[in-house]
Amino acid sequence: MTASEQAFEHLFNANFSDVFAFTLRRCGSQQDAEDLTSETFAVAWRRIEDVPVGEDARLWLFGVARHLLLNRQRTLRRQRSLAARLTLIMFGGGREQLTESFTSRNDVLDALQDLNTTDREVLTLHAWDGLSADEIAVVLDITTAAVWKRMQRARERLAAALKSRSALFHRTAQEAVLKEAP
Repeated sequence: MTASEQAFEHLFNANFSDVFAFTLRRCGSQQDAEDLTSETFAVAWRRIEDVPVGEDARLWLFGVARHLLLNRQRTLRRQRSLAARLTLIMFGGGREQLTESFTSRNDVLDALQDLNTTDREVLTLHAWDGLSADEIAVVLDITTAAVWKRMQRARERLAAALKSRSALFHRTAQEAVLKEAP
């Protein structure tokens, strides 16, 4: 076993439970805490030469975990913002319509994941990255007309996926209500 491997093994054994407890208190779910703890130790493995010795190692790991958690939270905020922008692009209207139209903030993101890569890419370049059709054409190396065509098709497919998800939710909710009825 190399010196780096020994150092990492000691770091892991001495700090795993503390790092896991740290992430669990901040994540809300055991699965997220496990993932974040794994990511934290993956960073430590890659940067084993940068890890301080002694008690400072534990604090360094807490700092890494905190930064990873902040990155996840920023990603989640961006995804929620994307969902809201896609909804506005698809349907117009304001937040009230967004709240009334969908049962969860994640419905748009889930429906977006149902799309093929091409549809998802053109919509996210427009809604998330704020690119115009001309700019998207440059990024994708296609014509602006092709961007407009792809955008239209992608919007239609997203609307169909959202409608399908909404119908499934309402049908499931009705079935649950009927099962509980006397």
